[in-house]
Amino acid sequence: MPAPVLTEGTPLLCTFGMAPSMLNVIPTSPVLANGLPTATMIDVIPLVNILPFGMCMSIANPMVAAATAAAMGALVPMPCIPMTSSPWMPPSPILLGGLPAATMQSSCICAYGGVIRPIISPALEVELA
Repeated sequence: MPAPVLTEGTPLLCTFGMAPSMLNVIPTSPVLANGLPTATMIDVIPLVNILPFGMCMSIANPMVAAATAAAMGALVPMPCIPMTSSPWMPPSPILLGGLPAATMQSSCICAYGGVIRPIISPALEVELA
């Protein structure tokens, strides 16, 4: 049985974020799950689909690196601005509008090294709208 698909509002965590975030799915999806738009593997646009995770603790983030250097090497978290560009992986066998669905088994990567994963899913099955 395939993993549940990600929908609008699915909570997300980043390994370098200090707070959870949520997935924002633009309501153009042709498929709804429990009345919510479903996500495909390409729903990873920073600040559109992937919202900030509070503060970022990745030293690969230039803002964190600069603040940490100014603090003589003591890690200084800075506001998170997700830098996702790779799709949700692994691809799902479920197709939504011709694209693989993002599922509870999916993750995507931030350019600053964080791994972004869903933590719970409000949808348990895909229902055609």
